[in-house]
Amino acid sequence: MSSHREWIILSKIPHLGPKRCRQLVEHFGSPKKVLSASSSSLLRVPEMGEKIVSSIIQERERIEIDEDLKTIDKLVMHLISFQDDEYPRNLLHTFNPPFLLYVRGSLREEDRDAVAMVGTRRATTYGKIMTRKLARELAKEGITIVSGMARGIDTAAHWGALEAGGRTIAVLGCGVDVVYPPENRKLMAEIIESGAVISEFPLGTPPEGVHFPQRNRMISGLSKGVVVVEAPLRSGALITADFALEQGREVFSVPGNTTSPYSQGTNRLIKQGAKLVEEAQDVLEELDLSPLGEMKRQKMSSRGKLSLSLEEEKILDLLGGQPSHIDLLVQESSLPAPKVAEVLMRLEIKGLIRQLAGQQFVKEA
Repeated sequence: MSSHREWIILSKIPHLGPKRCRQLVEHFGSPKKVLSASSSSLLRVPEMGEKIVSSIIQERERIEIDEDLKTIDKLVMHLISFQDDEYPRNLLHTFNPPFLLYVRGSLREEDRDAVAMVGTRRATTYGKIMTRKLARELAKEGITIVSGMARGIDTAAHWGALEAGGRTIAVLGCGVDVVYPPENRKLMAEIIESGAVISEFPLGTPPEGVHFPQRNRMISGLSKGVVVVEAPLRSGALITADFALEQGREVFSVPGNTTSPYSQGTNRLIKQGAKLVEEAQDVLEELDLSPLGEMKRQKMSSRGKLSLSLEEEKILDLLGGQPSHIDLLVQESSLPAPKVAEVLMRLEIKGLIRQLAGQQFVKEA
């Protein structure tokens, strides 16, 4: 991509939006040429009225992005425009794809085989268990799990993928430099390590309610199918399901307790024709993704072996087939207790160890 500066400035001009930004770049050839165009030239572009052109002329000189560029360098993020080869193919071929993506982590070609998992923020224990189970099973088959990093079902979906050593993508309704919800800071760091955190919103954008429907179209657009786990009748997850249908994606639904308000939306989806899901195989067969598993499991296994830190290797070497208490691991590793607890969590997420009752840990076979 050419200079980040012009792409960022154009994307931040009020009243433009992704569709008009794409039209302008396609018409003039580059954001730099758009930002240097005269009023008369801009007015000749279809759907560019005087209000829009006036906004471009006024704002292109006012918008400051020096802090944006510093943050991009500091957080080691990169930008992907709709013209770049790295732009996700699934998303590009949807109605009104984002003009510019801010990415922390990495997007890969294998992420085209992705399944979105969405649901209520007020998830029940049943919903969280089912979500983690399905995400874990799908990730073990090499499927990338896409969700929104919100509380509840989204959080469970990301953790399930990470527990399997798989890839996961979080699509935010705010800037990628904003941690929302704040308690998911650790989860966000793990996702960046094993997938990507992405957004089309400029840096520093707060998580306002109006952003989430726009975010939801990206979640479904990145995926080949959307699994709704728990959702009341009025839910953002159902908006994502609607986007999925508009984009030609498959919609799946996990049945729930008929007396629970958090299952009314999912049960209604099943009545309306969504495929009922009880296990990952239901999704894999419908999307014809079953043959992917073995090949991708080998790739994930190889990556996992190469990504261990010295501290992770040290703790892993201390563990065997018999349970070891965390206090013993602290003593034998000579590492601080908080650091040992952190390393144990990372190893558990990578599927290399398992926690037993009483803070006992054992190496997975």
